Amino acid sequence: MEDKRNIPIIEWEHLDKRKFYVFGICMTMMIRCYVTTYELTRKYVSHYTNNNALKSLVAGGSASLVAQSITVPIDVVSQHLMMQRKGESMGRFTVRHQDGKGLLVFGQTKDIIVQIFKADGFRGFYRGYVASLLTYIPNSAVWWPFYHFYAEQLSSLTPKDCPHLLLQAISGPLAAATASTLTNPMDVIRARVQVEGKSSIVLTFRQLLAEEGPWGLTKGLSARIISATPSTIVIVVGYETLKKLSLRPELVDSRHW
Repeated sequence: MEDKRNIPIIEWEHLDKRKFYVFGICMTMMIRCYVTTYELTRKYVSHYTNNNALKSLVAGGSASLVAQSITVPIDVVSQHLMMQRKGESMGRFTVRHQDGKGLLVFGQTKDIIVQIFKADGFRGFYRGYVASLLTYIPNSAVWWPFYHFYAEQLSSLTPKDCPHLLLQAISGPLAAATASTLTNPMDVIRARVQVEGKSSIVLTFRQLLAEEGPWGLTKGLSARIISATPSTIVIVVGYETLKKLSLRPELVDSRHW
């Protein structure tokens, strides 16, 4: 079926795979695994449907599953680092110093890793893994369809010679803001599970509602959107540039930058 979109999506079969991986060598391994999972899943789903939104939904969710399996341990450690406050117990791990004052043992990353392993073993680094999947799989699954949707809408509102890369750079943050708004409640619960050592997502949700009401589910949303904006622009511009540079020679002239 011929694609009638104003900004044609560069699919997996349009790429010169050798160029794609040569140019992509400068990216981190995590980003490459995210991108590869997304593209291969889109290709697989394309055998069953031509619906771009559905392809993006399934591929985005699959890519997020791979990404979270890599990043959850890092996230668990960083969450404790961010929650650290001198002289107070902000998590489960505190020690008594000689002066009798409570001192967080999370002064260094090494100490955090050791304490988590002592308390929970290897599984401690995957505390909140299910909560993370319930947060980021939907986040990624809806980000991609909204990204293509915003890019298409912006394209229809701007002159034809407007750089597509600029429209895509704007669409990325818009999609991120939308996805963040939809998934923020689960993200708040995920943070509590990981930092406070809770084991039940449902009980954590009930406790949050009882303590702070529905507004507690919006905590950190503005900061999340603000922090996602610059990184999303960089990722989108890098990702789309990588795909355009990796196009097969016969398709180079068919894609507008």
